[in-house]
Amino acid sequence: MVAILCIALTGCSLTHRRHERSSGSAAPTTVPSGTAVPAPPADVLNIPDAVPRAEPRGTRGNPPFYEVFGKRYRVMATSEGWVERGTASWYGPGFHAASTSLGEPYDMYAMTAAHKTLPIPCYAEVTNLRNGRKVVVRINDRGPFVGERIIDLSYTAAAKLDMLLQGTAPVEVRVIGPGSPTGSAAPPVMPTAPNPPAPPPPAVTVVNAPAAKPPGVTAMFIQAGVFSDHENARRRVESLLAAGIELASLDEVSRDEKALHRVRVGPFATVEEFDLNMARLKKLGINDARLLIE
Repeated sequence: MVAILCIALTGCSLTHRRHERSSGSAAPTTVPSGTAVPAPPADVLNIPDAVPRAEPRGTRGNPPFYEVFGKRYRVMATSEGWVERGTASWYGPGFHAASTSLGEPYDMYAMTAAHKTLPIPCYAEVTNLRNGRKVVVRINDRGPFVGERIIDLSYTAAAKLDMLLQGTAPVEVRVIGPGSPTGSAAPPVMPTAPNPPAPPPPAVTVVNAPAAKPPGVTAMFIQAGVFSDHENARRRVESLLAAGIELASLDEVSRDEKALHRVRVGPFATVEEFDLNMARLKKLGINDARLLIE
């Protein structure tokens, strides 16, 4: 999905590929020739929906917040009761086998999806409001960041919703859990021609507004420098303390079997505290400061 989420020495990442995705034109129904992506299964419409099951919150892909194109997104503390309506898109060959934000390889033929702020992994029932078709997907990625789209579906999910040709569709996204009842979908058919344009989807409807700080996140720090030389790191800590940044400290980390000396500031209990101290560091000329989660 240039790296947008700057988290050094931790396991959460959004890749540059996500930013480049755009599907404003009609989407193809077959994989472009010459790609290394396998052709769609002959029975792609019979691939089972995802089955919700209890899963722990991912150690990757769930920072308290991240920024894309200058806009901040806060990852929800919980997905329980979440319902929204908006525009869905789908992503396919260009991203097949690339790492998702959860750290899993993206499989365009699996029943998965990407969402900007829901905690991952989670499961959602997605309804195409044009035709009433429903699918259940496992959300394991971040995006889409094009326009006002609210969810990015896999090739298979889009095929089962009959939206491959249009590329986008108005949908309802309803988070579900293990044992949740789901609606019955109409029998799937492969698209034959674009449907008439649908009216713009209604504004996003949110049922519940989760807190910004997710459970399980023990601490937010600011990484204020990583040095191979201990003395340089020590001087950075001393300069921060002299500037009144009292939570500056020094620890040692290992990277590529080498010991590095990391300067960090924190921990912070709220995003507001984080922002305040980040602004102070930038005023001191430390422009490579970044979020660090431990």
